[in-house]
Amino acid sequence: MFDTKYDIIVVGAGHAGCEAAAIGAKRGCKVLLITMNMGTIGQMSCNPAMGGVAKGQLVREIDALGGLSGVVTDRTMIQFRMLNRSKGPAMWSPRAQSDRVAFSAEWRRVLEDQPNIHFWQDMVTSLIINNNEVGGVVTGMGIKFSSKSVILTNGTFLNGLIHVGEKNFTGGRTGEPAAKGITEQLQSLGFISGRMKTGTPPRLDSRSLNYEAFEIQPGDENPDKFSFTDTPYLENQIPCHITYTNEKVHGILENGFKESPLFNGRIQGLGPRYCPSIEDKIVRFSDKDRHQLFIEPEGRNTVEVYLNGFSSSLPETIQDKALRQIPGFENMRMFRPGYAIEYDYFPPTQLSPTLETHLIKGLFFAGQINGTTGYEEAAAQGLMAGLNACAKIYEEAPIILRRDEAYIGVLIDDLVHKGTDEPYRMFTSRAEYRILLRQDNADQRLSPLAYKLNTIDSTLFDKLQLKLNHIDQLKKLMFDFSVEPNEINNLLESKGSQPLSQKVKAIKIVTRPHLSFTEIINHIPELQEKTKFASHNEILQAEIELKYAGYIQKEKEMASKIERLEGINIPDNFNFHKINALSSEAKEKLSKLMPATIGHASRISGVSPADISVLLVYMGR
Repeated sequence: MFDTKYDIIVVGAGHAGCEAAAIGAKRGCKVLLITMNMGTIGQMSCNPAMGGVAKGQLVREIDALGGLSGVVTDRTMIQFRMLNRSKGPAMWSPRAQSDRVAFSAEWRRVLEDQPNIHFWQDMVTSLIINNNEVGGVVTGMGIKFSSKSVILTNGTFLNGLIHVGEKNFTGGRTGEPAAKGITEQLQSLGFISGRMKTGTPPRLDSRSLNYEAFEIQPGDENPDKFSFTDTPYLENQIPCHITYTNEKVHGILENGFKESPLFNGRIQGLGPRYCPSIEDKIVRFSDKDRHQLFIEPEGRNTVEVYLNGFSSSLPETIQDKALRQIPGFENMRMFRPGYAIEYDYFPPTQLSPTLETHLIKGLFFAGQINGTTGYEEAAAQGLMAGLNACAKIYEEAPIILRRDEAYIGVLIDDLVHKGTDEPYRMFTSRAEYRILLRQDNADQRLSPLAYKLNTIDSTLFDKLQLKLNHIDQLKKLMFDFSVEPNEINNLLESKGSQPLSQKVKAIKIVTRPHLSFTEIINHIPELQEKTKFASHNEILQAEIELKYAGYIQKEKEMASKIERLEGINIPDNFNFHKINALSSEAKEKLSKLMPATIGHASRISGVSPADISVLLVYMGR
């Protein structure tokens, strides 16, 4: 009746599952994507936005590797902002407000365009395991599908439990059933599991809000995009709005704490530290008399809005009463209240850097099952799990990105070597090579690998080569072009910069702070003529590389030193207990996590520099 044999089975069609299926199909694998609901493929379960601080870098990297999150976002966004423009370029992070319905529909469309992807609507209840190797899945209908690899991307569905006040009910998302059976089977195979919590705020009817009481938050005047492909630039942006809670709101919420599952012990899982509920904020930041809220439209063709910053699991009556105390919300109507959800996860130290499990060959985990939070973190893991599942099938070398190559490398390295006991979110502060891992150069860093893997085509790779050539020409021009004082001094003085007393090379001016390359070009007609070949983004990237050349070189040297440790392999199944000079904690942690290299070992919590020195001596270095 239908195919039952596949190269890869992807369980779950959230952000991780979509990227895993898409990249597997691009690489030529026959993929089966199993989801409980074909209508919620690529669903934005929480806020209708992609990107943000460090998350925007992840989306750009996914795109550079041939993933589709950036493409889908560009085609469906309703607002774009580059965050942190007032800071250095290492901190610049793209963020887009998306049309929730269009985003999901576009994901389904691009997946259906892939002939190598088949779909099945059902719940996976167990895995087929033979001799510690995965062989497929069994669904709730009792159908067996066989495969060489299985990628679990179950999100919040594993034994999901939804809380609203003193009420709770099973579900992986509001209106959708929880997934049963997989956790119990994995536990029986020796996997360790835990519980985590996340939450979502109320959805409101924008027709019931008084927008004159709010601050407007428009998008960028000249919006950029995420993808390095030829996706369209955004037109007709829709603004978001900002408002604040107040002491009356806090008082009503505090009176309801006795009915909060967060405080009365019914929720056991830890929630995201950096995206706390409004209850958490009131307790943890008791000195604050207000908290910022963002009123975000759910799309172009709906009146539904998302109240970012007001995640809550309090009873719906208390949420309603508190919100009405905010100016502009007096006549507010809810579409649905906020709620919290608890779900099972598996500490990611049980994975190798390929995201394959240590215990079962061919079984990969990606997304919230690994203890992460966020669409972007999930999508990045799904992409890498898909790439490595294909590499395993084709008997190719595993695909592991270093910490100096990508935020994706930082993400996965942190997860598998440090683990997490609270929802992990990516930040620029987690990356020690931030100036190397900028959002503007993700294609330079990762697209050569994508081209080698055939996940981007030659047209896109040729476009990258042209971009690199233009940047080199711009940089060379700055060293060769001479500027006369009368050509530039009025600009320098207007910027509070020291005027020239004699002719100098343009590089001397470009590297001055508070003076942009574009401003200099626009001020000197001859320079304007000589740079006509370059795009705005190429000019901006050339400026960054020139201004921050010293910092970039230092980070490259630091990364080179660390890379030497990555090149020193530790034999498989190595017995760390036989090295007496290692500390007891190091023996325990190393034996548990089994790092593949000295570099990996150095990033394990509890393994000291002295322990690394001992390992280096033992390995003959």
